[in-house]
Amino acid sequence: QVQLVESGGGLVQAGGSLRLSCAASEGSFSNYLMGWFRQAPGKEREFVAASTRGRTTYYAHSLKERVTIARDDAKNTVLLQMNNLTPEDTAVYYCAAAGSTSWPPRDEAEYDYWGQGTQVTVSS
Repeated sequence: QVQLVESGGGLVQAGGSLRLSCAASEGSFSNYLMGWFRQAPGKEREFVAASTRGRTTYYAHSLKERVTIARDDAKNTVLLQMNNLTPEDTAVYYCAAAGSTSWPPRDEAEYDYWGQGTQVTVSS
């Protein structure tokens, strides 16, 4: 069982940046593909970014110019740097871990463990 805890969310003005962090309890963190998803009010949860065990990254096409995912296996942590935020980025952001997925790794059904989410609110 992997427990994931997100942090770093909050209120930010449009054009600003945030860095989200996800800490995993599992000592074998390096064995998991790590992903970030988000769910805006009234919308379905959507894929944001993922990092494989080998640090290959994959991004949602609409976000790839503004977000960066990075993992630190020594600290059991995965980060999501988000820049030039807009009100449309307002959502609950979730961290997730997968033992294995198809490629590209954007299907939430393939992720085994989820955090509780962290709220990001972007004001105009």
